[in-house]
Amino acid sequence: MSTPYPFTAVVGQDDLRLALLLNAVNPAVGGVLVRGEKGTAKSTAVRALSVLMPEVDVVPGCRFSCDPSGPDPACPDGPHEPGRGAPRPTRMVELPVGASEDRLVGALDIERALAEGVKAFEPGLLADAHRGILYVDEVNLLHDHLVDLLLDAAAMGASYVEREGVSVRHAARFLLVGTMNPEEGELRPQLLDRFGLTVEVAASREPEQRVEVVRRRLAYDDDPVGFATRWAGDEAAVCAHVVAARELLPSVTLGDGALRQIAAVCSAFEVDGMRADIVMARTATTLAAWAGRTDVLAEDVRQAALLALPHRRRRNPFDAPGLDEDKLDDTLEQNSGEDDDPDPDGPGGGGRPPQGDGPDTPPQPEGEAGDTPAGSVPEQGQEQGQGQSSGSGEQQPVRAAEPFRTKMLSVPGLGEGAAGRRSRARTEHGRTTGARRPQGALTKLHLAATVRAAAPHQRARGRSGRGLVVRRDDLRQATREGREGNLVLFVVDASGSMAARQRMSAVKGAVLSLLLDAYQRRDKVGLITFRGKDAEVVLVPTSSVDAAAARLEQLPTGGRTPVAAGLLKAHEVLRVERLRDPSRRPLLVVVTDGRATGGPDPLALAARAARLHEAEGIASVVVDCESGPVRLGLAGTLARDLGGSAVTLDELRADSIAGLVRDVRGTGRRAA
Repeated sequence: MSTPYPFTAVVGQDDLRLALLLNAVNPAVGGVLVRGEKGTAKSTAVRALSVLMPEVDVVPGCRFSCDPSGPDPACPDGPHEPGRGAPRPTRMVELPVGASEDRLVGALDIERALAEGVKAFEPGLLADAHRGILYVDEVNLLHDHLVDLLLDAAAMGASYVEREGVSVRHAARFLLVGTMNPEEGELRPQLLDRFGLTVEVAASREPEQRVEVVRRRLAYDDDPVGFATRWAGDEAAVCAHVVAARELLPSVTLGDGALRQIAAVCSAFEVDGMRADIVMARTATTLAAWAGRTDVLAEDVRQAALLALPHRRRRNPFDAPGLDEDKLDDTLEQNSGEDDDPDPDGPGGGGRPPQGDGPDTPPQPEGEAGDTPAGSVPEQGQEQGQGQSSGSGEQQPVRAAEPFRTKMLSVPGLGEGAAGRRSRARTEHGRTTGARRPQGALTKLHLAATVRAAAPHQRARGRSGRGLVVRRDDLRQATREGREGNLVLFVVDASGSMAARQRMSAVKGAVLSLLLDAYQRRDKVGLITFRGKDAEVVLVPTSSVDAAAARLEQLPTGGRTPVAAGLLKAHEVLRVERLRDPSRRPLLVVVTDGRATGGPDPLALAARAARLHEAEGIASVVVDCESGPVRLGLAGTLARDLGGSAVTLDELRADSIAGLVRDVRGTGRRAA
């Protein structure tokens, strides 16, 4: 076994180390989610944590780490009699992103269960992690069905494995620690809320600190054992500190004043539910124990809020995590323990900024660089002349209109891509549509098909009792149909014809709505814009819908309308993505009014580029942005050349009278 990098040798990252140590002292805090760019010691610090965790006593021979002082009465290896146990180090179990369901929850031998009535069970990672740490690197890339299993285990403290009515249950209480790079996509809100604390990490910009990081890493790589030995004293001191804080924790008092501050902070930041209040209370008491105190102070409540609330205050997927510290301080001051004072503002009402002060700055005058994305949408008619003047100059970005719920756009046919919520696909989860012989391990038994396969051979197999004689060849795997996530590639017209502020604001609002829909349906997204003389890949296909929304807000407009360039760039991006991920089917969404300009015959060039997509069976839809009393219908013509369909901005809304769902009509050749 390789020597882990010492926890105390990690340079900087104070918040990360504190959050991990608080969970080592009090696992009831609920785990840690570590967000940050690559190469910031996220995984290194987490893997080093297990060394600092105190040993646990387990029942000898129990595969499920039962506590000898109170063994699980339903343990599959039980029953166990209470008694002395055997100490062992706390385990840290890593859950790979690509793990199977059986690897996570365990596998049940269906053949023996049917033929012999024996519950032969092989424990999974949840059993290994019981009373220890479950670590998920790149947790935001975890498949939905694994996320569902984690949520169930975290909520119930137990794992259930069921196969056709045969079930096994075992305890599964663990400290959940996850790391992720937000550029690769966000977590589902349900799983995000299961993490007690969250920490944002970033590489230091201080040269001296970066030098020290490199110096220590090189020394560790040259001699891991010697490096760990040099830090052994510091490691032992931290271990002793953790043990002392654990012993002090039951003596910590959480007074009514601190509880009121916690409730006031959670209310001020409008977090959902009560889990935030509970996590803050546990974190504040643990901070006090870590500091060697038995009373919770306002500074403990403040630090607890900074760790427990940022990931819970997101109102939609595109809100950046974080906490307004000025607002936090103001709330704490208003509830600072003056229990007898009925006036929350205190005598004279002074000493604090007036209500409304905070990070929101007053709107700057129109025209200053960078002011428009943060300001309000211009009033009707404002700068219409500038947006429609010559079509050759670049205009400042405008803010997107309010997003809305869109109709579902789907890819025709039956795919086999990554699990999601958009297009029909063969999946491991969903409604049963048939049966087949298993290829590899049996995961989903089709009971009726298995019985039908075994029934004709019972006499030849010498059946004498009531039980059915089942052989391996009789087993049938259920085939299921569910939904897959697609690659939604947006090709957005940012030319001068789209530059009128009200119009571009509406277009951005529509694209933002489609991005929100893509987030909810577990799609990958990419963003291409075209204007002037060329097209640009603004965002290569990624799972980070947040990144696409951010790039959209910064999108400037102006210039000619090279529709052909945008479609050709999309064709190249899809060709590369087909090599990287051949099972993920693409959906091309072109947002334009169809008025191609530039070159000798721009409309003909656009039609030829569109037919490249039509020839390869790429499902596509054109969002027609044309407005006004006179409409040329060029977007509809482009949609026909693509072999897809056109939908206006009004028809894109889910509540429009045009219908509830619009399927994208492609040639279907690739899906067939």
